[in-house]
Amino acid sequence: MTQLIPHLICADAARAIEFYTRAFGAVEQMRLPGRDGKLMHAAVRIGESMLMLVDENPAWGALGPLALKGTPVTLHLQVSDADAVVAQAVAAGAKLSMPVQEMFWGDRYGQVEDPFGHRWSVATQVRQLSMEQIREAAAKAGA
Repeated sequence: MTQLIPHLICADAARAIEFYTRAFGAVEQMRLPGRDGKLMHAAVRIGESMLMLVDENPAWGALGPLALKGTPVTLHLQVSDADAVVAQAVAAGAKLSMPVQEMFWGDRYGQVEDPFGHRWSVATQVRQLSMEQIREAAAKAGA
């Protein structure tokens, strides 16, 4: 495992596992249901990264982005083909929030929101740029 592992709270974490499998090629590693059938803990692997999930549980103060009406967090996927991954995520039920396009920092980059309210950015590096080149390109882009 890596040192930093996102742990997502989802309304219906079992359904989230199914979505992440279809959208991002996730491979389920484990799931631990509680007495009520809700997931107390689950884990999937996307590429080389682990992602943990749990069902919402208001008694524990565990609420997902849908209950909270948004999230300040974006999960980032660095992939070999951002266009294909974003298209696959949208076909699986994600909402396109930013179409994939060439960005001033050298990536093809887009964003989706999954059905559970979590935001994902997806990128493919297409040009290797120095920080100076990125700063110049950002200034030209008005960023």
